[in-house]
Amino acid sequence: TFGESHGGGVGCVIDGCPPRIPLSEADMQIDLDRRKPGQSRISTPRKETDTCRIYSGVAEGVTTGCPIMVKVPNTDPRGHDYTEMSISYRPSHADATYDFKYGVRAVEGGG
Repeated sequence: TFGESHGGGVGCVIDGCPPRIPLSEADMQIDLDRRKPGQSRISTPRKETDTCRIYSGVAEGVTTGCPIMVKVPNTDPRGHDYTEMSISYRPSHADATYDFKYGVRAVEGGG
């Protein structure tokens, strides 16, 4: 996985998937729609489409055997909403671990 939840977007690279397996963006979109922001009073109010795009590893609707790269761009990142996180670690997040490992406060989120 890569990216920031309050930055440019998130994505993943899937390696080791065999060739000739049917796969489309619509297959993944079903699960992305289940976790889309703004569906409950406890989720973020950000308006994200959470629309994925396959960039590699799929041709003509089937996997090629090469790594599959998928990205979900952010359209409403609102990074400024999280400036307080630069001084306080969020509960149940990997902020502290990231800071200890890399020596960087990534307030944009770890994806």
